[in-house]
Amino acid sequence: MPLAVYVLALGIFTQGTSEFMLSGLLPGMADDLGVSVPDAGLLISAFAIGMVVGAPLLAVATLNWPRRTALVGLQAVFVAGHVVGALAPGYAVLFVTRVLSALAYAGFWGVAVATAVALVPADAKSRAVALVAGGLTLATIVGVPAGTVLSQSAGWRAAFWAVAAATAVSLVCTAWAVPAGGDGGDEPRSVRAELRGMRRPQLWLSYAVTAFAFGAVIVTFSYLASFLTEESGLAEGTVPAVLALFGAGGTAGLVIGGRTAQSHAVGTLAAGLGALAAVSAALALTAHTAPVVIGLTFLLGLAGYVTNPALQSRVFTLAPDAPTLVGATNTAAFNVGNTLAPMLGGLTIAAGHGYASVAWVGAALAALGCAGALWAARLERAARRQPRPGFEEVFQNV
Repeated sequence: MPLAVYVLALGIFTQGTSEFMLSGLLPGMADDLGVSVPDAGLLISAFAIGMVVGAPLLAVATLNWPRRTALVGLQAVFVAGHVVGALAPGYAVLFVTRVLSALAYAGFWGVAVATAVALVPADAKSRAVALVAGGLTLATIVGVPAGTVLSQSAGWRAAFWAVAAATAVSLVCTAWAVPAGGDGGDEPRSVRAELRGMRRPQLWLSYAVTAFAFGAVIVTFSYLASFLTEESGLAEGTVPAVLALFGAGGTAGLVIGGRTAQSHAVGTLAAGLGALAAVSAALALTAHTAPVVIGLTFLLGLAGYVTNPALQSRVFTLAPDAPTLVGATNTAAFNVGNTLAPMLGGLTIAAGHGYASVAWVGAALAALGCAGALWAARLERAARRQPRPGFEEVFQNV
């Protein structure tokens, strides 16, 4: 695997830490900024919305840039946003920096995945995507807990400074490791050509499956700490270890999915989403049995992330002539799930159904995603059964 792919994963790790670390910083941020915890929580929504909007927008804006230039420039904007955020005198400035940082991060995601795919041969594309996406899993395992510990000892602004510094190091590595040529960055690309490449119903079905799949795992993960303490009766001190177990399951899922997605993409999606639905339902049914819940948490991470390489790489197979925009739109689809699914979970909790209800929401979303994957499999089988045109038909079309 080229070194540049590992460097791109590092970029996702440093920026992805910022995407999720606010969940552990909210109380301190709320006190320092003089706002309520729910208002501070809107900073998370602001980042997610910025990701949804920014992925396709930045993909179009940087389409004709050399990819290395785009990657370095987007990371520079992200670093600047976190420096300003760390110095922010109030809530409004910090809110704006969260949106701008998300825009840059979304653009980096799209360009990074397209670059990784372009750097490796066809039989390694899924593994390359899994490696890049693994940076985000590592962020949840290492970056988020580290940011929480740092904020508890030195304040939330220290966590922002740490992310800015780590991303600056990643920026230097990107400038050094990503080749200036041979990555597709020097080939002419046009928005019109990429938009034409996206006119495929199968592609948009894949985006829907992406939103359902990521929403299905993130809705339970978003409330997992409260689920463990309120429903399963675990002490707060054990929660970080269980969350790390989720991350370990996610890492195992990425490794497995990276190996199966290249040859069995739709099968990986259907099996993974079916397993995710079953695990989520089991969590809801056994919420008060702590040992079972701990084991299921590992399986939740595994089933939740085993589909990730297939979700990321399959869109490039469906639309190979739109390598930048197709990946960026897929990033937006991930964040549609990341934005809407926790809101659905919050509604069930507010309705008085308890934290176990979010696992039922996850099961329902996973079942919908599985249905979409099975539909995609049926469409692929139908396409393979279509007869190839005969000599006369080919001659008439010339």
